[in-house]
Amino acid sequence: MNDSTIETLRQMTKPVRLAATAALIFLALFLAAKAFDAFGNLGRSSIYPSSTITVQGTGEATAIPDVARISFSVTEDASTVAAAQDAATAKTDAVLAALKELDIEETDVKTLAYNVYPQYEYQNCYNAYCPPTTSSPKIIGYEVSQTVEVTVRDTAKAGDVLQALGSTEVQNISGPNFTVDDVDSVKAKAREMAIIEAKEKAKQLAKDLGVHLGKVVSFYENGPSYPMYDGYGGATEMMSAQKAPSLPTGEQETTVTVSITYELR
Repeated sequence: MNDSTIETLRQMTKPVRLAATAALIFLALFLAAKAFDAFGNLGRSSIYPSSTITVQGTGEATAIPDVARISFSVTEDASTVAAAQDAATAKTDAVLAALKELDIEETDVKTLAYNVYPQYEYQNCYNAYCPPTTSSPKIIGYEVSQTVEVTVRDTAKAGDVLQALGSTEVQNISGPNFTVDDVDSVKAKAREMAIIEAKEKAKQLAKDLGVHLGKVVSFYENGPSYPMYDGYGGATEMMSAQKAPSLPTGEQETTVTVSITYELR
């Protein structure tokens, strides 16, 4: 092999040597970066931290109820479905007209249920003896019932609504149930107070243990309770329309409990 051939071979392997050198430099930089990252995270775990504390906090918020909900039922009997429906509709329309005079919006009046039931005649039994029946019970009429819920946004008018319902002789009046329309805002206030209490507990506990609080690793909120105050208590029979009842609304209290888990450092 002459000198020119050897020089040619050297020139051909030079790019290969450069590529290998670049690859080694890149690998060295990559390993150095991984080592630096591992050193920075020394003592830390990528999984859920093993050293944690969990504290609870409870917050309460109160608000004056600004909504009253009242429900009532209209029930009518007749020999035919159509006749029973007509009677029930006439009474319901009278109630709706009375509510309109009290400035109750149509959107605040909704039907909860509408039912039609056949009424049967059964064979009588005498002295614990029931003669064998030869045919099915006989339908002697029909019952139509409609249940309606009214939302009263001016709680001062709740007594007037009950009076109006009593004057139209509807059946099964229930309510009013006083509550807060924007429950989420009350809940938010209670949650804020609960978180503040939990944080204070965590700071004091960390001080007592001689440790430092890290980041929050979990948060849990229990469902709040919304007491419903029945100022009237509900009526199951027809009311007297002589005087609107007095209905104190009281106060609604919402309670929220939270659990916060902190990482310890």
